[in-house]
Amino acid sequence: MIISSAFEDRGKIPAKYTCDGQNVNPPFEFEEVPGGTQSLVLIVTDPDAPSGNFVHWAVWNIMPESGIDENSVPGIVGRNSYGKSSYTGPCPSSGTHGYLFRIFALDTELGLESGSKIDELEAAMQGHVLSDGQITGRYGRA
Repeated sequence: MIISSAFEDRGKIPAKYTCDGQNVNPPFEFEEVPGGTQSLVLIVTDPDAPSGNFVHWAVWNIMPESGIDENSVPGIVGRNSYGKSSYTGPCPSSGTHGYLFRIFALDTELGLESGSKIDELEAAMQGHVLSDGQITGRYGRA
């Protein structure tokens, strides 16, 4: 349901989208969005981080008919694990990490404010997810 022209599923994320490059979000397209979808949520995490599921980006109220352009703000942005309401690209301290780009189709728009935390977002999504999908990118620093 989510694809990127910047990298293939399980492929290497180009440095441009990381702390070693321009640190901008990659572009995404959505496929097979279910009927009745009112909005989409994108959550980007690093489950390989030493602290566990590190949030790099959380965006909601993305319009289902649109994709996500490179270096864009496609909806309302929540607080990431850096404490910022923005995209912060992969920046592993050591080794190669897998980054999950998870998309959720919802039957509603969410009334959350910008800067909301991931647990608030996940609670608001409860009972509204029609379907979900993901693409995984890998990145390791030289």
